Amino acid sequence: MPDTKNIARIGMLVAVAFVLSYIESVLPLNLGIPGIKAGLSNIVVVFSIFYFRPLTAFGISIVRIVLSGLAFGGLSGMLYSMAGGILSFIIMLVLKKTQKFSVYGVSVAGGVFHNIGQILVAMAVLQNSMVVYYLPFLLVAGVVAGIITGMLAAILVKRFGDAGV
Repeated sequence: MPDTKNIARIGMLVAVAFVLSYIESVLPLNLGIPGIKAGLSNIVVVFSIFYFRPLTAFGISIVRIVLSGLAFGGLSGMLYSMAGGILSFIIMLVLKKTQKFSVYGVSVAGGVFHNIGQILVAMAVLQNSMVVYYLPFLLVAGVVAGIITGMLAAILVKRFGDAGV
């Protein structure tokens, strides 16, 4: 049974992720390519993978996606975020468990696979494989966002440690 401190930590991390999603939704990040985001709330997800047990980290990720989708993105945006979020979470968790990847590597892989998941859903929803040509631009954005997210998450992991709670 989770203790009160862990419940409070989880709640605070969900709240921080939600606030970061809000900040990201109002930031004027326009690189001429729609859909590219900084991924600020993924700092919380990457940190959670290193700090909590997998199921807890997954719960934080899913709650973040649902809350942000309902508040800022609508149902279609939530569909894309959910696909990207679940795929990236699985990849990040697998890489972390190998113990061969740093927080940076895990985060970059998460950024890349988030975009791959979104493209796969776009291909299915639009029933058009031509959207795959958009992927190289998203992959570059995923690497850049993953590096930045990884740097910030690494600071948190170093500060709070790999608790496994």
